[in-house]
Amino acid sequence: MTPYTQTLIGHLTSVKPGTFTAKLVEPGDGKRPRISSRVDVDLTGQPGTYVAITQGEIKLLASISSIKAEPSSGEAGVIKTIHLVPVGEINAGGVFQNGVTNYPVTGAEVHTVSKEDIESIFVKFRAQGYTVGHAMVDKSIDVCMDPAAMFGRHFAILGQSGAGKSWAVTNFLQRAVSRMPKAHIVLLDLHGEYSWEDNNGKRHCAFDEKTTRYIDARDLEMPYWLMTFSELVDMLIDRADVSASSQISFLRDTVKELRNKANKDLGIVDISIDSPVYFSLQELYDNFEEANKASSNFGKDKGPLAGLFDQFLMRLQSRMNDTRYDFLLNPKHRNSSDTLPGLLRDFVGLGEPKAQITIIDLSSVPFDVRPVVTAQVGRLAFEFNYWNPKFKEFPLLLVCEEAHAYIPREGDSQFEGTRQTMQRIAKEGRKYGVGLAVVTQRPHDLSETVLAQCNTFVCLRLTNPDDQAYVRDLVPEAERDFIDILSSLGQGEAMVMGLAVPLPTRVQLFKPDPPPNSNSVDFFRHWSSGPDDLDVDDIVNRWRRQDRVHR
Repeated sequence: MTPYTQTLIGHLTSVKPGTFTAKLVEPGDGKRPRISSRVDVDLTGQPGTYVAITQGEIKLLASISSIKAEPSSGEAGVIKTIHLVPVGEINAGGVFQNGVTNYPVTGAEVHTVSKEDIESIFVKFRAQGYTVGHAMVDKSIDVCMDPAAMFGRHFAILGQSGAGKSWAVTNFLQRAVSRMPKAHIVLLDLHGEYSWEDNNGKRHCAFDEKTTRYIDARDLEMPYWLMTFSELVDMLIDRADVSASSQISFLRDTVKELRNKANKDLGIVDISIDSPVYFSLQELYDNFEEANKASSNFGKDKGPLAGLFDQFLMRLQSRMNDTRYDFLLNPKHRNSSDTLPGLLRDFVGLGEPKAQITIIDLSSVPFDVRPVVTAQVGRLAFEFNYWNPKFKEFPLLLVCEEAHAYIPREGDSQFEGTRQTMQRIAKEGRKYGVGLAVVTQRPHDLSETVLAQCNTFVCLRLTNPDDQAYVRDLVPEAERDFIDILSSLGQGEAMVMGLAVPLPTRVQLFKPDPPPNSNSVDFFRHWSSGPDDLDVDDIVNRWRRQDRVHR
């Protein structure tokens, strides 16, 4: 680090393990209390910019968290101080390393940093070539992340509506498949943002069509018989029902019996209640109905379970008769155990044609059944690699858009099965090559267990105090001061923290090409020159069919 006097801007006045305070020097004598850079923009006091602290052999790098001016009785009239978060050291060879082993004392000099000093930070992951944006401190410096740490140790993209979450997802995945041609990614698309049809029926995609496979969740057919017992309970039983415990007990015995009955040809002595093998849903209904009507003593006495399953039968019959649930409860193709390998090949991108990214479109799936479907998708990803002897050579990434909608922090028992599935992936997935990416605009409403297992946080603009406080408690203590920056971030601008970056970094993410279909509706343009009339009959028809997609 070159000790130019022109770069001196202050001296340390307070040193604590996680934060320093420095007093800025007064202008004059070749010194200046300014934080400047190669670019023309004046970055004086800009949160997220870097300064160097030197004292003898000690050379530290710190990030500015805030700047403050206080009245003074001296000639200057005001004292300017900056609060700093130490991020690492620069050794004698000019190489940056995380953490601080040798702390300075008060009086240490605070300097602006050179482009070379800043580049020494990001050179660590440059060899992998996974570049996602440029550093806000100097836009000529590209920010490279560590894809192994990012995808293998789980990451979260957090930001309020309009902050650029979909752009961030698209940017990360576009560059992932470009840099790593054998990537295997499953993307849960809740709103049809990553693959969509225009008004003329032409399909568009946010990724190269050669690397992507689009699957409508209804066409994929995620049949009921793939569900675990807990997922079946979530879908079929109202836990608030007074006879719920009896329903659960009878369901357990019946499902196990039916799975074994329908799969004798598999040669498995005793099939587990959670084994992914076919059983007849109609037979399940018939067994419950028979037990509900059972009597003894020639019909004079009711059976022990008589009347306890009224609500269960009504609930199951209602869903079996609802065509919206046909992809789940009345599959046309996935109606035998031997169809599972084909489903899994499509799911992980090994079907024809092979694809790096599998987009599962959930936009046409009824809201009340999405938690069940997403839990099943997540479990399939985990189970696939759990039983895959080559899981280390075939890692999978599951990207969960709008994760707060089906992996809630607490509350509704409807989501219990989904929450448990995703929490299992978060806690155990990396051991079996299953990475998890959660994307949400309400981190406060997302499962704390899932977020706590994320080792990289891509934080876009967040202004809600509850969300900021929640994220602050999740990140390492040394990085909590950076959360205050989140409310001032621009669109597509992020504070990235965690294992995938050498230090907390304020970065302008590259604009994806092509972008996702996530732009807000332009009220002004369409209210100025929008259509004069609509096909209301078509709207009514879609509503009646409960199908937003024209078929």
